[in-house]
Amino acid sequence: MSWPRRLLRGLRLVVFAYLGVVVLLMLLENWLVYHPVGATNSWEPPPTPEIQDIELTCADGTCVHSWWLPCAGSKSALLYFHGNAGNLSWRGKSVVKLREQLGVSVLIVDYPGYGKSAGRPSEQGCYDCADAAYAWVKDVQGIAPRNILIYGKSLGGGVAVHLASRCEHRALVLVKTFTSAPAVGGQLFPWLPVRWIMRNRFASIDRIKDCRRPIFFAHGDVDEVIPFSLGKKLFEAAGEPKQFVTMPGVRHNDAIPDDMFGELKAFLAKHAPVE
Repeated sequence: MSWPRRLLRGLRLVVFAYLGVVVLLMLLENWLVYHPVGATNSWEPPPTPEIQDIELTCADGTCVHSWWLPCAGSKSALLYFHGNAGNLSWRGKSVVKLREQLGVSVLIVDYPGYGKSAGRPSEQGCYDCADAAYAWVKDVQGIAPRNILIYGKSLGGGVAVHLASRCEHRALVLVKTFTSAPAVGGQLFPWLPVRWIMRNRFASIDRIKDCRRPIFFAHGDVDEVIPFSLGKKLFEAAGEPKQFVTMPGVRHNDAIPDDMFGELKAFLAKHAPVE
């Protein structure tokens, strides 16, 4: 076989191998994006007996589980949308800390397929879950929409931005989050056409302009999962009033430093007081 034919054959093998990897990743996309842990596999007990188990129903009828931690005398509530791994019980201490630091009641909800929630994870399922949480806090707990804080961390930032772009709220808090899911995928797989083939979008960069209330951003400068640059880019696309806090030496799964909460409280007091 002549060398041109060998070269052509080799190129064909490379192309077929590349296409095979692309197809495989497309088939495994949800497995790569979502890492739910069911309650039967790993479940932490509530860190305080004040936490209440709440069952919410999404628009499609899916039942999702949440924890409600009330704050006596507070007229404000915080909706907490967590990242793509584990379940809400892993964030129990964070729920308590948010109440203590901000003086608000907190509702954290598990997406479909996480923890004790029914269904399977999907982008639309996360959005439906957020809508159900918002409606419950507003209609059942009687919290005025202008007193509802929306807090999203990591993947939860995409859920939070989607909700905040459509619903009235007090302020939006985004921690260690991204411009879009394909942008993160492109960082992990720069040799693949992730931006064109990825179905889960969580396109915060397209929706952030529709978030009309104050927005607070925080991101670790050594985040190894969601690059600091993506958090900064999302901040730059947002309207005023806004603030970006850099958390020095903080990686993606590190605890949030107390300094950030001090900055957040000052920001809320100035730009989004309780009405």
